[in-house]
Amino acid sequence: MDLNQIAVFIKVVQLGSFSQAARELGMPNSTVSAKVSFLEKRLGVTLLQRTTRKLNITPAGKTYFEKCLLGLEEL
Repeated sequence: MDLNQIAVFIKVVQLGSFSQAARELGMPNSTVSAKVSFLEKRLGVTLLQRTTRKLNITPAGKTYFEKCLLGLEEL
């Protein structure tokens, strides 16, 4: 499990944008996108629906996001 990928996913969801998450995290957009893609591949599920203008969280992504936040609160 790569906690960095999870942290990037959480930031993207919170900010609603890959580019805003990249700016806040101080990394290139391509790195943010790759980390979320690797996470989706590892989980075998699409977490975010991407278009050129909009980002939507999928039902599976919403569930995973909520579980991740709960896990962080526990830590």
